Amino acid sequence: MPTRKLRRPTPLCRYCTKGCSPLQLQAHSDETAKFPWANLRIPPFPQVAIQMLRLTDNEDISMRQLSVLISSEPAFSSEVLTIANSALYGSRFSITSVLQAVVMLGTNALRGLCLTVAVRIYLGESLKHEALRALWRHNMACALIARQLALAGSMNGDTAYTAGIMHDVGRLALAAFSPARYAALLQKHSGSSSSILAVEHALFGFDHCEAGRHLIRDWKLPSDFEAIVSDHHAPRYKGDPWCMSGLINVSCRLADTAGFAVFQGCETTPYADLLEELPDSARQTLSAGLEQLSFEISRQINAVESL
Repeated sequence: MPTRKLRRPTPLCRYCTKGCSPLQLQAHSDETAKFPWANLRIPPFPQVAIQMLRLTDNEDISMRQLSVLISSEPAFSSEVLTIANSALYGSRFSITSVLQAVVMLGTNALRGLCLTVAVRIYLGESLKHEALRALWRHNMACALIARQLALAGSMNGDTAYTAGIMHDVGRLALAAFSPARYAALLQKHSGSSSSILAVEHALFGFDHCEAGRHLIRDWKLPSDFEAIVSDHHAPRYKGDPWCMSGLINVSCRLADTAGFAVFQGCETTPYADLLEELPDSARQTLSAGLEQLSFEISRQINAVESL
């Protein structure tokens, strides 16, 4: 009786998450690499948040103007009030209106709050997928750590929080553009946090840092955000470690090390090495250790996720 040859399983295509032949794999790669940014149908980010970022770049903006903008989207403003009253902000009094939130929290804090809401809305149902929920948690962890370090270094904590929420906006866009493909990538990938950039480029034609730069320009946001979305994957920041992009760089890597990496196979920087990059004042705020940092960040993220 002739021996039956076992067929090799067709490899899972990282471009369409189906079985493809080697020729099809190459074709998908070539097609993606040639796909121009202008034709990449990135889902729109909540416009209220984008308009708020533009408006708050102007020092003459009034609290009432901000209140009217946020209140123009009832579902959005309702979520803003819910989080404003959560343990994340720890207000001693109930906040019942958007104008009251602006007055009590301040413009900078409200900007970060609105971006937190916008990211949740942007990912939407994708947050039910464990791999994409990890992306949301990493973003929050980076923002919360950045705020803590900024306050220790005489920087504005609310501005740092906003920068932390924005640092991975390109990755959020790629995940929103193709949730299944991006989730599959996160589940399979292993290596340093920056190693994923090459795979993203092969998959989409852009890595998430490049996508972030395009979005900052397309949305006409302050140019300061460009360095923040571009430089957060340097293994050790080469510029001024205490400028905003340097702060986000180390906060991003601290989030990974504290257990909030975007993908499970992420190779993280030792905690002690990261502490060495910080000024003494900031280092002292993390003196309780990595376990305590992880606990505090989890507690604050859970306060938002439970709403």
